[in-house]
Amino acid sequence: MGSSSGGKKKYINFRNRQRANMSFFIVVMFFAVFGIIIFTEIFLIDERGRGAGVLVRHGSLTYHHRPPARDYEDAFQLLESDTGIKQQRRRRFLKLKLDTWRKVFFRNIVNLSLVRNSKSDDYISIHMGPMPNMDDSVGALLLGRPAVIPVVDEEPGPQSSKVLTETKLPPYPAHITPTNGSWQNVNGARYKFFVFSAFFDNRRGQRSVRIIGATKTRGPERVWCRLWYKTNANNATSFISRSVQAKIKVIRENWNLKYSACFLLCPLLANQTVPVTVSVVTKVKSAPTNLLTVINNYNDSVKPSNKFAVCIKPLHFDYNRALQILEFIELNRIMGVEHFTFYNHTIGCQVGCILQDYVDRGLVTLLPWQLNMLSQKEIRTEGLFAALNDCLYRSMNLYSHVLLIDLDEYIIPRNNETLPQLIDYLNNRFNSRTTGAYSFQNAFFYLQWGDDDSVYDSNDSVAAGLVTLKKTRRRSKLHPHKQRSKYICRPELVVEAGNHFVWEFIPGHGTMNVPPDAAILHHYRICEFGGDDCIKTASTVDSTAFKYKNKLVGEVKEKYNEFKIKCNLMELPPPPKRVFSKIINMLKSGQKTMR
Repeated sequence: MGSSSGGKKKYINFRNRQRANMSFFIVVMFFAVFGIIIFTEIFLIDERGRGAGVLVRHGSLTYHHRPPARDYEDAFQLLESDTGIKQQRRRRFLKLKLDTWRKVFFRNIVNLSLVRNSKSDDYISIHMGPMPNMDDSVGALLLGRPAVIPVVDEEPGPQSSKVLTETKLPPYPAHITPTNGSWQNVNGARYKFFVFSAFFDNRRGQRSVRIIGATKTRGPERVWCRLWYKTNANNATSFISRSVQAKIKVIRENWNLKYSACFLLCPLLANQTVPVTVSVVTKVKSAPTNLLTVINNYNDSVKPSNKFAVCIKPLHFDYNRALQILEFIELNRIMGVEHFTFYNHTIGCQVGCILQDYVDRGLVTLLPWQLNMLSQKEIRTEGLFAALNDCLYRSMNLYSHVLLIDLDEYIIPRNNETLPQLIDYLNNRFNSRTTGAYSFQNAFFYLQWGDDDSVYDSNDSVAAGLVTLKKTRRRSKLHPHKQRSKYICRPELVVEAGNHFVWEFIPGHGTMNVPPDAAILHHYRICEFGGDDCIKTASTVDSTAFKYKNKLVGEVKEKYNEFKIKCNLMELPPPPKRVFSKIINMLKSGQKTMR
């Protein structure tokens, strides 16, 4: 009995020690987690302060421009290699963060205003610091009455007040010509920061000037909008301003590169008129180095009906394929498209001449695209998402539907002749009350597959050179929606456009996934992963595009002959012969066997 009782006491003591150890471990873990939270707050609070008014979105052949005028490298990349200097700078950096933490929390100057409308986070407004009276005084100034518009100066001098008035800020930059679409620098930024275009956005009752720009992906810098109002119609330089802090929203698709396309939102009050131009500055006391015309296409009384437009990403690598650009424009015109928007990164002289003719006829908008960021190293593909969203807002309220496609892609209806007929057919077949975009599945027509037999029976060089007629074999399996798919959208219902699908709609709207028996995306390209293995996949012949053959050949031939002399176009090669084609194929297969 004694032995049994002693063993039981030992077991109880052992369990008590285990509980005590576990309690001690829990207490240690609690203080560790609490310490991590405190240090995180200390190290990140200044980032929150500097990021006030910023909403960041993270998405998951380089062309060299002239070198920038200043060095944009991170400050921490320029630290000396000496360990002692590094430690001293770290200590000063930590002290600065502690000072910032004390200022923010112990001086009681935090005024946080969070406004959220609907499910979207596009219209979040966050303000840090004392909030001055921002009553709209533009009307009073325009009528000649005295008005004081207070602006907070973040870095006042020793003899200056922190609250300024608009009259004390730098004047209208009369030496800069305002543009409605060109890349301009935001001076004084620590990193590269450019703006391209500005649009009045009046949707959801939240009035703002929406600027298309490009800036740092993570932690973009805080900037201000200088909204310019004309005071005298007879004086081209007579302007007054109203300054508001911009809210930055980084566009999602960026590959986590250093820079991204972005939106800058400059809020307008309910009774505030639309400004004529806008400048973006890093500090309100800085002189503007950019000037954008505010594009206002809003018209409440007239809504576009069955007007289709096309948006194309920037043309680059000295693009100069004359026959392809003619086929693309003319086939889409046959299918009901009325306008095209192109962006000129680098194009050849022949294509430039052709596009200029279409510009003169009002069918094409051609905008310069000289963005001083390295493509695929600093920003994704020449900043194409800035171009797509610029075209979206540029087309808004002017066109009812916009196609966002590439030059080697065509949305081809199967049962209809035109795209307006296709959309009417889909709206009658399905419930489209909330439809903001129509998604079309991708079908690859690989260029390595042989030409259609009709090519060998033709004596027409134009007909034999049109890719939509000579390439009729496609991959049997279609890509699912959102993978390689493209879309037609209703621009007034879209907030942020992506490459293969819409990222954000006005709340209450979404995408209709169009079934392949109605239409698919014809995509004419080489194997996407290199080599020729793609042509081993299951395939089928699809000659749907042949219904446009006669009209397409006629239109392209007429335009090509018209531009042959005007734009110095080359003579097209004669159509291939079947025997010659067989010899070429045999030579190709012999080369593969030898390898």
